[in-house]
Amino acid sequence: MEQGARQAPHVVIFPFPALGHVHPMLNLAELLSLSGIHVTFINALSIHNRLLRCTDLQSRFGRFPGFRFKTINLGLGDGLPHTSDDIMAVLKSLRTTAKPLLKELFLLDNYELGTTDKVIGQVPPVTCLISDGILSIALEVAEDCGIPTFHFRTSSASSFWAYYCIPQLIHAGELPFSGNDLDTPIANVKGMETFLRRRDLPSFCRMDNLGEEAFQYVMSVTLSTLGTKGLIFNTFEGLEGPILDQIRVDIPNVYTIGPLHAHLKNKLASESKGKSISSSGLWEEDRSCLKWLDEQPSRSVLYVSFGSVITLTKHELTEFWHGLVNSGQQFLWVIRHDVIKDKDDEFAHMDVELREGLTKNGYVVSWAPQEEVLAHPTIGGFLTHSGWNSTLESVYEAVPMICWPQLADQQVNSRFVGEVWKLGLDLKDTCDRVIIEKMVRDLMEARRNEFLERANDMAKFARASVGEGGSSTRNLERLIQDIFSFHGGGKA
Repeated sequence: MEQGARQAPHVVIFPFPALGHVHPMLNLAELLSLSGIHVTFINALSIHNRLLRCTDLQSRFGRFPGFRFKTINLGLGDGLPHTSDDIMAVLKSLRTTAKPLLKELFLLDNYELGTTDKVIGQVPPVTCLISDGILSIALEVAEDCGIPTFHFRTSSASSFWAYYCIPQLIHAGELPFSGNDLDTPIANVKGMETFLRRRDLPSFCRMDNLGEEAFQYVMSVTLSTLGTKGLIFNTFEGLEGPILDQIRVDIPNVYTIGPLHAHLKNKLASESKGKSISSSGLWEEDRSCLKWLDEQPSRSVLYVSFGSVITLTKHELTEFWHGLVNSGQQFLWVIRHDVIKDKDDEFAHMDVELREGLTKNGYVVSWAPQEEVLAHPTIGGFLTHSGWNSTLESVYEAVPMICWPQLADQQVNSRFVGEVWKLGLDLKDTCDRVIIEKMVRDLMEARRNEFLERANDMAKFARASVGEGGSSTRNLERLIQDIFSFHGGGKA
């Protein structure tokens, strides 16, 4: 390894073990590697093995001599966290399993890089940590070892701000709340006073007891960001500028570097590095859907996907199926093998009417190459769970949305899509075939031009942000320079 490479900074990146967190942090890891920074990426063994099976992860990062993976066995099997209880179980396991690994990484003087039979070089001591913003253990260990830390929140800036304002909501008596009046306005999230309702708060706010473990953890870890060197968001100024201004009052050093998937593609294209394997799916992609899309008219297909974590009941699946078929619109639907949480023998024999409806105007796959699907010219809308990665990918490709949020930040995201950015419709807290049919028709027909115009305008801002001189490009450059400054000087 060359002398200059040995003197580059060494960054540890540590995501929460879920696809929505790992995917953007892998994109950031690749961008930092392209800038000559050594990266150690900590991954849960279960996630890592699935990525190895389903993606070209090895060749994607194998071209960087200063990059390596470290894995942690959480001892929780191969399943993904689907509920707040699952998430808390993962966090508790990480507290036990990650602490010794982090201490070892932070305290060693150097690290040997090599194959099974020879050493090919060394990585210098850790310069800084980029930790998922919901992992308190990482910041604690880094502080003990004197390692500068950045928090990366993989959610929207708007949802982070809602989390951050929870103490004010408690002080004002807006939390906790009980009863079914979810349309009561929320007045104490600054910048959202005119449109935020109880139903738009993060999902864990719907409780009667402030002492609930998940609620207390999220509130605590969000406030811990005040002790970091800076806060990284996968967003851009043109989308969330007003809320970012609110955040910067308390946390001045904010880096908006998204949409990361687009930023990475631009970087690779400009440096003639080839195509990034940006897909980070945990299931094998069914690419036959792209051929089916090729046969459809422009902007005629509704893409339907609820991400990698959301599960549905048989009733919910049936309501969506009827609503989609009855709308008369063409649709491409991702139905994961594990998406039904109450699957039984009865479900295995789906109603004949639904099967016939599918053959008329639908195409179903178990997993799709989502970035390619959303970029396809026949996609006219996206029925989504409002996960932040899906939302950003849709914004970048100018695809209007119907939002059906279920967990964590998704409630906030869907409100912004429908009420603030006017990029689609919010289907929150309902799952009725008649309403679904109407919303699909509105998005794809009745209000099609209105939503497409708004989506195209926002997509222009997104593309400009990751272009030459764009806000996200400048912020990524600033983040890289700050990492080099921790290493003892500016970038050579």
